[in-house]
Amino acid sequence: MIILKNATFIDWESLAFTKSNILVPKGVDQAIQFVKEIPKELNAEATLIDCTGKYVTKSFVNGHHHVYSALATGMPAPKKIPGNFYEILKYIWWTLDKSLDLEMIKTSAYVTAIACAKSGVTFAIDHHASPFAVEGSLQTIADAFNEVGVSHLLSYELTDRDGVKIANQGLAETENYLKNNQGLVGLHASFTLTNKTLEKAANLARKYNTGVHVHVAEDLYDQEHCYDIHNKRVIERFNDLGILNLKRSLLVHCLYLTNAERDLIRESGLFVAQNTESNLNNNVGQFNSCAIGNNIMLGTDGMHSDMLRAAKATFYNGQLNDTIDYAEIYHRFRNANRYLKTNNFKGDGENNLVVLDYLPSTYMSESNFLGHFLFGLDTTHVQHVIANGELIVKDRIITKVDESAIKLKAQQISQKLWNKMQTIPL
Repeated sequence: MIILKNATFIDWESLAFTKSNILVPKGVDQAIQFVKEIPKELNAEATLIDCTGKYVTKSFVNGHHHVYSALATGMPAPKKIPGNFYEILKYIWWTLDKSLDLEMIKTSAYVTAIACAKSGVTFAIDHHASPFAVEGSLQTIADAFNEVGVSHLLSYELTDRDGVKIANQGLAETENYLKNNQGLVGLHASFTLTNKTLEKAANLARKYNTGVHVHVAEDLYDQEHCYDIHNKRVIERFNDLGILNLKRSLLVHCLYLTNAERDLIRESGLFVAQNTESNLNNNVGQFNSCAIGNNIMLGTDGMHSDMLRAAKATFYNGQLNDTIDYAEIYHRFRNANRYLKTNNFKGDGENNLVVLDYLPSTYMSESNFLGHFLFGLDTTHVQHVIANGELIVKDRIITKVDESAIKLKAQQISQKLWNKMQTIPL
């Protein structure tokens, strides 16, 4: 049990402010309790955190992440400089994922989970790829996340780009993982997938009552390839294969869509994960929410783990390219929580909280909280993080693993990865 004493609680949905002591039980998806007086019998057993002058609210969710990119920061330039998005994938990210082994994956997962936790993210929805280290990759990620204390919804990125054998290994890895864990069936993008693999993936999702996690029209190339090969657009292709009927599915990016495709997404009720900074970095285009519906959430596409930063970037960019105001950006920021709740995934219950050491220089209340959310709060204010009732960050320090040791090892592993990338043929 954790007791948050003298807290100012901000309800994540209503934004109502409540001053109270909060009892936070340990366990998955447990309810918190507001009490005027702290029971004396709890004082000796519980972890007491004085939250006087602090704000407490529900922790955050990353709606689309890539563990495999965690060791990319500062890596050398690729052997050939890419000239378009397809070449960015081929020369950089497909070279990186082909170089991964299980040790690198484990290290990447530790680094990602630590970054998530320290930025107030207690749940990550990840989309993984390691074509030469498929077997055991998802459990390796899960184990590292569990050790840090961050909940997860994992998937392996199925693709035919590396041949039938590796595609089948991806299907097998996905099924082995789904037998004992909640997760999604990962798909790279339409242009790297045959109908046969897509049908197998959809059947696997139905078998385990889950959905797919798929990149959609991140670049115009995805649509052009789909029309040239299948005489239809990406969302039409997915709809014809029954993928839009898998209600737990998550569609990522969705930049190049016709009005008809937007209608199909809206009518399906599926969630869309927007990744503004990645789209800008890859220069692929701009997201526009027109006619897609209200189920738009935020991800980082592996660039970082900071959802407060992602929200700000999305809001600023949206002033030129989308219809988005204070209420809408907060709605998208919290839609990842709603996605998990709507689809009955575990690990994002009430006892996932962040304590914010935020001393505003102007008045803050329910009526103007969104202004502080956008222009005041950032991850430097994340002091304590509670995941499933456990204190996983205390006074900005990771509690369950040795962050310094992991990062020192990651420095060595990253060099090994970068050297290996130079040996991968283009």
